Amino acid sequence: MNRRAAGWVVNGLLAGLAAVTLFPLLWMAAASLMPAGESGAFPPPLIPRHPTLEHYRELFGRAGMGRYLANSILLTLAATVLSLMFNVAAGYAFAKLAFAARDRIFKLLLGALVIPAQVAMVPLFLLLKHLGLVNSYGGVIVPAAASIFGIFLVRQYALAIPNDMLEAARIDGASELRIFGSVVVPVLKPIIVTLAVFTLLGTWNDFMWPLIVLSDQELYTLPVALASLSREHVQDHELMMAGSVITTLPVLVVFLVLQRSYLQGLMAGSVKG
Repeated sequence: MNRRAAGWVVNGLLAGLAAVTLFPLLWMAAASLMPAGESGAFPPPLIPRHPTLEHYRELFGRAGMGRYLANSILLTLAATVLSLMFNVAAGYAFAKLAFAARDRIFKLLLGALVIPAQVAMVPLFLLLKHLGLVNSYGGVIVPAAASIFGIFLVRQYALAIPNDMLEAARIDGASELRIFGSVVVPVLKPIIVTLAVFTLLGTWNDFMWPLIVLSDQELYTLPVALASLSREHVQDHELMMAGSVITTLPVLVVFLVLQRSYLQGLMAGSVKG
């Protein structure tokens, strides 16, 4: 097989895999535009015969989806901003600043990284209960404000920053805060974007923790609200597909917009780490 034929085969396989991956998303969007009951026909239609927006109107008009969408946007933005602040600062400190027991603390953090998140949910819930953050936005935001994985990701990238660059800034009289803001942050921009995407997707799609910590329905995020709605409308497949589109579309758009910087950060981090 010559190189050109091999290229056609590889591209064909990739196109086939892409089609298999995209088909459920495309059918979800199509089903959300179908009249009630149409998606349950056999064989199921791939394209709505009479497209309608009635399910979206019902979600925002009667089901209060606008409130849940606002909750998800608020919590995701807050968690992402705080995560970037704490993780970037901590990752840089572990990489370039000398302080007592730095390496021991980092090894301890790496050891905690292998512990499943589900194991920590009960003690974390009890801690937040003592702090009065249960059934509040803070109960969702605070645990997402810093992560061991985020610190590790930034630290591995920050190790490649030349020490001479930092020392030159110190000799010029720049404070550590000025060095961090003017020298370090611009260098870390690719990994910051990568961490932002990770945090944004993780917070937006998180179902288990908001379900545990939030009991007031007014505070529900989109995934929790959609699961609650599905119990009431278990047979309304088109309505559920419309809710799934609302939940999926924002993060999909964000990922497509930031994918170039996201991939650059991953590739650079894998080489530098």
